[in-house]
Formats: sequence, structure tokens, C-alpha cells
Amino acid sequence: MQRTLLLAKIHNCTLTGANINYVGSISIDQVLLDKAGILPYEQVQVVNNANGKRFITYAIPADANSGIIELNGAAARLGIMGDRLIIMAYGQFTSEELKNYSPTVVIVDEKNRLLEVRYYDDLLTKV
Repeated sequence: MQRTLLLAKIHNCTLTGANINYVGSISIDQVLLDKAGILPYEQVQVVNNANGKRFITYAIPADANSGIIELNGAAARLGIMGDRLIIMAYGQFTSEELKNYSPTVVIVDEKNRLLEVRYYDDLLTKV
């Protein structure tokens, strides 16, 4: 049996733009994708903290160290510049894989610059 669990998230990033005329997806700074382990074209769930909207799309890389987090296509209607987002990727795991598993959490500042990479098990012990 496999279970679907959180694989990684980019926590509390800032939406830098919205492009309704793009084909679709969410553009994410390549550095943040790499640190989270999210691949180009991988499915992600996006949560907009400002308006409560949740939606699924796919990630595409933006220039490294650009700080870009941009909603594209129809998703561009689900946020405005300055909104704070959580971007999450999920994975399917076997019971064996879960024995040494902890989701990756990428923490950024208000300009989407990498502050640190943590693991959920570490974060939960500090709550």
C-alpha cells in the first residue's frame, strides 16, 4: 500500500506577479524549487493565505535568485501581488519509505530569498 503525504513546501512566500495570458502554471524561483526538491512540471497545491483559495497546478522554473513567484493562466485570477502563499508538493510512499521520512520545508523572507531549509520533524519538536 502507498500513502500520499507532504513531500515538500515553500512556506509563506510572496506572490510577485500574475500573468493571465500565460499558458498556465506557477513560476517559482529555481533556487527554491531545487531546495524543496520540486521538479519542473511537478504538480503542486497552492494555498493563498490572503483569500483562502486553494488550487492545484504545476511548477515551472523562474530565473535562479530572482525571487519570482508568479501565478500564470487561469490561476492568475486567484491572487494579487503581495499575497502570501504556501506551495506544497506531495509524494506517494510505501510503509518502508516512511520509516526515515520527513517533509522538506523551505523558509523564505518577504522577498522570497532563501532563509533556511528545515525538516518537519525538526520543526514539530520546537512547537
